[in-house]
Amino acid sequence: MGRITARRKVTRVRRGTEPSTRADVLAVEEPLEIRVNGTRLAVTMRTPGNDVELATGFLVSEGVITRGDDIDVARYCNGVDKAGANTYNVLDVALAAHVAPPNPELARNFTTTSACGVCGKSSIDTVVTRSAFDPAADDLSIDADAILALPDRLRDGQAVFAKTGGLHAAALFDGDSGDLSVIREDVGRHNAVDKVIGWAALANQLPLRHSILQVSGRASFELVQKAAMAGIPMLAAVSAPSSLAADLADERGITLVGFSRGDSMVIYTHPERITQSCVPEAANRTS
Repeated sequence: MGRITARRKVTRVRRGTEPSTRADVLAVEEPLEIRVNGTRLAVTMRTPGNDVELATGFLVSEGVITRGDDIDVARYCNGVDKAGANTYNVLDVALAAHVAPPNPELARNFTTTSACGVCGKSSIDTVVTRSAFDPAADDLSIDADAILALPDRLRDGQAVFAKTGGLHAAALFDGDSGDLSVIREDVGRHNAVDKVIGWAALANQLPLRHSILQVSGRASFELVQKAAMAGIPMLAAVSAPSSLAADLADERGITLVGFSRGDSMVIYTHPERITQSCVPEAANRTS
């Protein structure tokens, strides 16, 4: 398996002191080519590790599969560096016999960067994917204090971020027990979410009813889309959502929480799932 972190000599400059040279730890970013039944479907820039989960979650997000049993086997293909060592950067997923191959229109036309999970879609129609699950029907109910505690719990689990400061994270929490189910880190926020969803799919836990997806950054359209595809009824982020993310969450029946920090949060859609004597009202911004 490829490296997750790398060391590099850097020069640190502080005002009023002489520059100093030391070793620093960086998060590794490498391409992963995802193939399905031997045919290339996408290339994404990611942090190596949990690649089968990443590919599985990606296929769930794209509507190709709905559970782990839809995959027969996933194996790395030959891909070598200059020294002849396997790079583990090409993964081929063989679908089970009962699963139809993905539509050729799903193929990404160019590399998906760590910042964008829908880049390279061939048409706007392929951006919005219909889910086999219905988050709107989920009767999740959770106290506001429990939601406000999730960012710190997520941060406590970010082991690689603590070393590098350069990774996003996503975690899945059980809305009934409050237990942390899984946490994953990656240079791409969409990859971190795909790894979480892939973990759940491989464990045959989809749809993720009564679950909360907590992410370390902003809440984009693509993250709401991925939550919908996995049947997740609540997405919480420490930063802001986009307008399109809020629109999609409203349409799909997902509770969308932003600016969840310290003692406050903003609920953008479906606030009825969050209980407390004084619950922040859904945001209504006109700017």
